Amino acid sequence: MYTTGKRKIGLYGGSFNPIHVGHITLAKRLIEVAGLDEVWMMVSPQNPFKANDTLLADDLRLAMTRKALEGETHIVACDYEFHLPKPSYTWNTLQALGRDCPDCEFTLLIGGDNWQAFDRWFRGEDIVDRYRVVVYPRRGAEVDAAMLPPHVQLVDTPLVDVSSTEIRRRVAAGESIRGMVPEAIEADVLKYYAR
Repeated sequence: MYTTGKRKIGLYGGSFNPIHVGHITLAKRLIEVAGLDEVWMMVSPQNPFKANDTLLADDLRLAMTRKALEGETHIVACDYEFHLPKPSYTWNTLQALGRDCPDCEFTLLIGGDNWQAFDRWFRGEDIVDRYRVVVYPRRGAEVDAAMLPPHVQLVDTPLVDVSSTEIRRRVAAGESIRGMVPEAIEADVLKYYAR
């Protein structure tokens, strides 16, 4: 599905509220198993139509993601969706990236939980028809590789028992988050998520 000579970019979208070691470990593994040159951590903007009092401001989540990824040579923080019309749909993002980055071929990286809901995604069928989709395991979200369409691949990646929700809970409760987030952002996480 890839064209020779184009950079192979995996798009890993998320709120990264906050980014943690599980996200980074997964991105590194996805580079290997999916044959990617880079993974772009696409920080999702706040949906203006959905109030979410646990979601840190876009600029702060992006800054922490960038800081957490300093020194990572093939994983970068990306604010591309911040500059697109809201709400941001993956189809629109992929189409815009194709226009803006013609030297790249994009692979959508999603968890098994998102794959289970993919039939409800805006233009999900078009995404599957036109783009490579790599599905990674998520606890409680079984995916049958034999039932996947041709451009959709199930990969073997570790299940990391770290979640942004648990990190926020621990910070609010005054518990340690050591080892759950990169050391470079630990102080920021403690400051921003304390209640």
